[in-house]
Amino acid sequence: MRGLADRSFIVAGGATGIGAGTALRLAEEGACVVVGDINLAGAQATVEKIAKLGGAAIAVRFDLADEESVQALVDATITEFGAVHGLFNVGADLSPGNLGRDRTLLDTDLDVWSRTLDVNVVGFVRTSRAVLPHLLANGGGSIVNTSSGAAVSATDGQRPAYAASKSAVNALTRHTATNWGPQGVRCNAVMPGLVMGETQVEQNNVALQKMFLERVPTTRLGRPSDLAAAVAFLLSDDAEWINGQVWAIDGGANMRA
Repeated sequence: MRGLADRSFIVAGGATGIGAGTALRLAEEGACVVVGDINLAGAQATVEKIAKLGGAAIAVRFDLADEESVQALVDATITEFGAVHGLFNVGADLSPGNLGRDRTLLDTDLDVWSRTLDVNVVGFVRTSRAVLPHLLANGGGSIVNTSSGAAVSATDGQRPAYAASKSAVNALTRHTATNWGPQGVRCNAVMPGLVMGETQVEQNNVALQKMFLERVPTTRLGRPSDLAAAVAFLLSDDAEWINGQVWAIDGGANMRA
C-alpha cells in the first residue's frame, strides 16, 4: 500500500486482538509502529513479533483515561521515529468489572457509564488531540477509530453504555474529518463484527458465535487480520479520498447504503 513504508504510526491499544494484528500488518507494509497499551507485557509481545519480521517498533505503556500518559505516548513516537503520520484508536475498557456490569439502563450503575465514556470516547479525544498538531504540521495524515456494530444495531438489550460510547465514536470521527479534512487530515472508523481475537477465543462463547453466523451472509467469524487489512488501507495513501466514513467490517452483519 502507498504511504505506509518508512512512516510512523501509533496503535493505541495494540497488545492483543485487532490492535496487535494491525500493528503487525503495518510493520509488514514497512511502517514504524508504536504499540501503546495499558497491558505493557502484551504490547511488548506484539513488538517482539514485529522484530521477528524485521520491522521497527517500540512498546509504550499508556492509559486512555490518563492525559499525561497519552501525551507521553505521542512524545515517545516523536523521540523514537521523528514524526507521527497516523493513529489507530482501538483501546476500550472491556474488563469484567466494567463491561461485565453494563446491563440494562435500570440495572447499570452510573460509574459504569462514566468509566465507559471516559475510556472509549474521551480516551479517543485525548489521543486525537495529542496527534492532530503533528499531522497538521506534516501537511496531513490519517486517524482511524474503532467503533462497533453495537452503535447501529440492538442485540439482547444489554450494554447500553458500550453502545452509546461507540455511537459517540462515530460522531467524533465525522467531527474530526469535517474540521481538519481541508488541512489534509482524514478520519474514518471501522465497525467490527464478531472478531475472534485472544479474548473471544478464550471465552469461547459458542452460543454467541452461532447467533452471529446465523445473522450474516458469510461462512466464518472474523479474524484480527480482517480488520488489520482495512485499517492499514485507511491509514495509507491509497485511501486519500475516503474521509468521515464508518466502515462495517463484519461479514455483512450490518448492511446499509
